[in-house]
Amino acid sequence: MTLIRSWVESANQPAGDFPLNNLPYGVFAPAGAAPRLGVAIGDYVLDVSAAEADGLIVLTGGPLLDQPFWNPVMAAGPALWDQLRKRLIALLAEGSAFEAAVAPHLSPRAGVTLYLPFRVAEYTDFYAGYHHAVNVGTMFRGAENALPPNWLHIPIGYNGRASSVVVSGTDVLRPWGQLKGPNDEAPRFAPSQRFDIELEMGAIVGTPSVSGKPVTVAEADEMIFGYVLLNDWSARDIQAWEYQPLGPFQAKATATTISPWIVTRAALEPFRIPTPARQKPLLPHLAEPKPMLYDIALEVGLQPEGAEETIICRTNYAEMYYSAAQQLAHHTSSGCAMSTGDLLGSGTISGPVKESRGSLLEMSWGGKEPLTLAGGESRSFIADHDTLVLRGAARGEGYRIGFGDCSGKVLPALADPYAR
Repeated sequence: MTLIRSWVESANQPAGDFPLNNLPYGVFAPAGAAPRLGVAIGDYVLDVSAAEADGLIVLTGGPLLDQPFWNPVMAAGPALWDQLRKRLIALLAEGSAFEAAVAPHLSPRAGVTLYLPFRVAEYTDFYAGYHHAVNVGTMFRGAENALPPNWLHIPIGYNGRASSVVVSGTDVLRPWGQLKGPNDEAPRFAPSQRFDIELEMGAIVGTPSVSGKPVTVAEADEMIFGYVLLNDWSARDIQAWEYQPLGPFQAKATATTISPWIVTRAALEPFRIPTPARQKPLLPHLAEPKPMLYDIALEVGLQPEGAEETIICRTNYAEMYYSAAQQLAHHTSSGCAMSTGDLLGSGTISGPVKESRGSLLEMSWGGKEPLTLAGGESRSFIADHDTLVLRGAARGEGYRIGFGDCSGKVLPALADPYAR
């Protein structure tokens, strides 16, 4: 597919994140105004709440755009998603008869505040990137036991905290927790010294499933409303002490940052690719009827306060072993009902070489091989006042489908977390 040209000229720039082919959904507020629904187009945000109120957008079963979150649209299902997308293209396409009526509803993106684009119902994080699982398993258990016996058969996951999900630009406090070194007799309560990121994609459930009725991989794909970039902040020293036998808990409860724009399945459709060849056959209920992954180039930037940014990782969503549709289908396999607004973290997306590792734990190999940044500083894990930025885009012919930045700055731990 080639670029769909818009009368919004900034949407026609090949290097921009938000051409007419994209049309991602967010929640924004111009200065002094209340949050409302918006669609990114070029350097602007279209106020679709106002456009619906003015009669420019009429949706089946509407109004649906009068709330400051996308959940009502998400729950309405794929037919309505398609109806809205077609209407937006009609309003914004080059030569549209609606330009004069739509233009007053555009706000420059640079001047708005962005919020979480949907109400998060529940949050599940998976451990479904092959190279990441091999790297971490090798560090913790040795190369011969890197992958757990079940890893090549099911997408392993754990339930996280919906309350931990924050929008890009939110500062993150370094967490306190129980730490125990290998030579310590007992744990101590202290700020994490091995604070880390995990480069992930997040899949957002639109239409819910029914309790007691698993869904197929094909049905799961149809349930997914869209995707965001996701940084699952991780305290590796807290995790090392707590994770046996039940896995991460407080180590992953500090914050999970997502990008502010939901990129829809329709926008990503031209970039579908298959999952990798299976090392062991999957059971039939996890088989994919068509390509379910996407070719999305990803990168991570680390910027110390007052210094230039260093790109510390470049990888691709194509490195995942399990797709979001497989993860969602597996989630329902016990009869577990999925809800509108459920968020599924892909798991850390690492590639096969050092430069493509999606966490500092892997990049520094547990702290043994520190990174050298552009300004000469070194890092094994995140320092106070570092800003971490995740970026991603699928690249078409003369355009790209971007997600916007997924960023967070790490602030020092509270001097006394129990002071009141």
